Amino acid sequence: MDKLRFAVRKFDPFENALEKCWEAYQNQYPSDVQMEFVPLDLEQLTDAFFEQKGLCNGDWDIVHINTDWVTRAYETDGLFALDDFVQTAPPEDYPNVWSDSLTGLQNFNGSLYGLPFHDGPECLVLRKDLFENKEEQRRFQERYGKALEVPKTWDDFLKVADFFTRPEDNLYGTVFAGYPDGHNAVFDFCIQLWSRGAELSVGDKPIQLDQPAAVAALDFYRALFQKQTCLHPQSATYESVQAGQAFARGEVAMMVNWFGFASWAQIDDASAVKGKVDVAPIPAANTGVSPSLNVYWLYAIPTGSRYKQIAYDFIRFAVSKANDKLLTLEGGVGCRYSTWHDVEINETIPFYNKLAQLHETARTLPRLANWPQIAHIMDDTVTAAIQSEESSLSLLTEAQQKINTWI
Repeated sequence: MDKLRFAVRKFDPFENALEKCWEAYQNQYPSDVQMEFVPLDLEQLTDAFFEQKGLCNGDWDIVHINTDWVTRAYETDGLFALDDFVQTAPPEDYPNVWSDSLTGLQNFNGSLYGLPFHDGPECLVLRKDLFENKEEQRRFQERYGKALEVPKTWDDFLKVADFFTRPEDNLYGTVFAGYPDGHNAVFDFCIQLWSRGAELSVGDKPIQLDQPAAVAALDFYRALFQKQTCLHPQSATYESVQAGQAFARGEVAMMVNWFGFASWAQIDDASAVKGKVDVAPIPAANTGVSPSLNVYWLYAIPTGSRYKQIAYDFIRFAVSKANDKLLTLEGGVGCRYSTWHDVEINETIPFYNKLAQLHETARTLPRLANWPQIAHIMDDTVTAAIQSEESSLSLLTEAQQKINTWI
């Protein structure tokens, strides 16, 4: 009896959707094949794929891999090209299925190494019930002499976050995912940099941290953790899922996080803010353009898989219209155009059709095989900034020196 092992990004909506998808697949294509879903956190996934060589040694038959890691996986021959499978049995409606922003990062030298699973650029996620409350609007006007509005600048973001911070009610203005896993603190730093009109790449250098805008970005981020009272007290230990869960529990007025956590909080029966969520562009510096970040998750087949045909057959089934919509209704973010504009989805999640707009300004991170190592250097720098008094310029200069050995 064949048994497939699937390394899954640990998140209840993903796990629930995949279990239902596999059940539907077995009903439509009955067989003795079994599937073992193995939910893993980010650090566990990278360890399984790279340190344990799991992409090559047969540990896994299907994986969830995000676009931060896909270049490393490709350059270490860890992923199987899907072109022949796709040509023989293309996904439903292929190729007019996904936005170009969801198909480029897994394409190397004209070959395709994954199909989109879960998307959702970073955005400002907010409690619309708080912002639309007449009493809250009156109190904000009295305190600040201006109307309560969704913040468009970081200065206004801090004012609104301060206003909604009420520890006695277990409510905080915002939450950031500061846990040092090489991901969200790095993403937050990049967003702060971009929102100040700067770029991560300068000239022929793919990474340039010792620049004035980077100093301002790190200064702002460390001040959030060291000086602001508006931050959820668990921010330093939360990764992005836990930050999203805090928002769904009603403990946070607004946060910069992935779109998927907004849709999940909007529809999940256990969410304290069900039906009360909205999204907006991320704030910028006074002269900056609102930034976003596009990192997405893929279904991929490792080179070591012994059951590549069966694995592809299931992936092809999983990316169908019906199952992309199922993922969304479970609390993930479907990737198909059909899901973005689905009437039922947009009735349940009225902000869902904003995805296309968010993609228009979404940036991507440098496509470097050693990005995970670079990201950990950046993550260590952000952590050091939060925990020490060493100047941001000194920390960034030291980080740049380390990064120079990788680029």
